[in-house]
Amino acid sequence: MADPNDGGRAAGKTATGTLDRRVAVKQLLDSLDDDVLIVAGLAGAKGDVTAAVGDDPRVFGFGGAMGAAASMGLGLALAQPDRRVLVVTGDGELLMNVGTLATIAVANPPNLGIICVDNEHYGETGFQRSHTGLGTDLATMAQGGGIGAVRTVREMDELDEAGEMLRNSNGAAFVLLKVAVNDPPKMPTVWDASWHKSRFRQALLGKP
Repeated sequence: MADPNDGGRAAGKTATGTLDRRVAVKQLLDSLDDDVLIVAGLAGAKGDVTAAVGDDPRVFGFGGAMGAAASMGLGLALAQPDRRVLVVTGDGELLMNVGTLATIAVANPPNLGIICVDNEHYGETGFQRSHTGLGTDLATMAQGGGIGAVRTVREMDELDEAGEMLRNSNGAAFVLLKVAVNDPPKMPTVWDASWHKSRFRQALLGKP
């Protein structure tokens, strides 16, 4: 019997999503407490966060370090156990360092959540098709790596339960958003990495 959650992959089809990425990410971020620390990955993921919360000093946005968002989120969650940490990354970026999911599972910080915005394309490098459009399922990989709280979201009415999981999980949580295949509008950003570091440090620790 076919798995109703496999999106038709057993028949050789892809599971392209239909969610509006900007709307879905904003709804999830709006469901979290105001003191959450956000690590935003490259390209569209960083734009999704900026569109949702604006130019917020609690957001550390990456530029150029493809694959590093989940690792930084893990380190931040371990260093700040009293603060909830959320990583917002894309499928292409996570594929660059997918082994981090296993490390996150072993450390299992209860204050860490990951949202992977999966449009099945590498938005940072020219919008080439990524592996997730060819059968790779990052939610299955997260679960197989040992993360206990994993959910794939394909419909808007599934976002409330995903947000609740991100808020209340007693271990690391992973949400895969299957979004429509598009290249969202670029958001204005500052590319000075030292400025981002200093501003985030100030917001977190109260000192530059």
